[in-house]
Amino acid sequence: MLRNHLIYTTYCDWRLNIKKAEGSHLWTDDGKQLIDFATGWNVANLGWNHPEVMEAVLGVTKEKTYGSLWMGNATRDQYAKALTDALPGELSAVGPATGGTEANEEALKSARAFTRRKKLIGLAPAYHGQSFGSMAIGTPPEYVSDIGPLVPDFVQLDYPDTYRSKQSPEELLESFVEKLEEVLKKEDVAAMITETGVVTGEGNMALAPPGYLTRVRELTKKYGTLLIVDEVGTGFSRTGKLFGVEHENVEPDIMTFAKGQSNGAAPLGAMVARTDIAERIYDKANITSTYGWLPGPCAAGLKTLEVHQRDKVWEQAAENGEYLVKSLREQLADHPLVDDVRGVGMLVGIDIVKDKQDKETHAEAGASVREEALKRGLHVPPGMTGTIQLMPPLTIERDVLDEGIEILVDVIKEAK
Repeated sequence: MLRNHLIYTTYCDWRLNIKKAEGSHLWTDDGKQLIDFATGWNVANLGWNHPEVMEAVLGVTKEKTYGSLWMGNATRDQYAKALTDALPGELSAVGPATGGTEANEEALKSARAFTRRKKLIGLAPAYHGQSFGSMAIGTPPEYVSDIGPLVPDFVQLDYPDTYRSKQSPEELLESFVEKLEEVLKKEDVAAMITETGVVTGEGNMALAPPGYLTRVRELTKKYGTLLIVDEVGTGFSRTGKLFGVEHENVEPDIMTFAKGQSNGAAPLGAMVARTDIAERIYDKANITSTYGWLPGPCAAGLKTLEVHQRDKVWEQAAENGEYLVKSLREQLADHPLVDDVRGVGMLVGIDIVKDKQDKETHAEAGASVREEALKRGLHVPPGMTGTIQLMPPLTIERDVLDEGIEILVDVIKEAK
């Protein structure tokens, strides 16, 4: 749709004109206060306009706002070291980016350049960005038919979704591993890209079976395929760990970041690769970004990481997420339209369904829940399905969280 000369996707809520954002709240231009259960889709993990992050950005930008690719930047160098020091294994070389799409494109290009292989594996449905490459690898074909053809040699496998599968988690994992190995054993796949075991986009909050990432790492290593882990949505304490890979202690070959990386203070993304990968591809994969890692965004990223590590924000995320899931399960246990409440850390999904047997999501009911919650002072993320995704600030105050839960439960109980 078009509004004020801007193009909006179907599910974007252009009606919200936000005048102010602070902590766990948003204020509209007409003065209405909203509890925020969206955080811009895992962006403001520390709460909106975190004072330390904003102070760091303003301090740097008073001196300079830009530093081109060939110029030194002390803040950038300091942040690169801090970020790579926080990551597992040999992940020590950063490709600057402005967001998740750019970071994932850098990762896919690097994998091809390093392995000299062409095929790339992704899972559907998943969201890795809005370029031809990132959409080809995660978006179901029927959603992108009007913009095809996309990039060739991309292989899509079905995501091992425990909620919608009729198999046990153990059976589902084994079935997925068999299919993955069939593709990998030809030894012509450059990389597989995946999140850590939860789909943070596409409006479905799909969880993979326990041990998923471990098995994927074992197989990719066995067949010389790089493992790219997309932590754009799961990074920076969102899942109850500083990074999602820590749940299974997996060491990928490449990781990508954005969203919560700067806590919403500035555009920032990153591809981080093993040193040996970077040394081979730096002059082949065109890892460049005109606006990547400018002084202000780097200052935001550096302070954001410092706050997460200093305050161990992931512990608060784990505690709040457990409380949120437990509260919703208890209060919605007998609701005829609620089939499942699941989550990892402060990534939580509620499935509103038409039929609990086939688990068909009730898109109309989901839309009405979001609409009514907004009227009552709770902002939840937009979506096209009946799955309600919840991503509150990790630092949300317990009384504010309770207030948001109360609004949401009341609205869902009234849904038809």
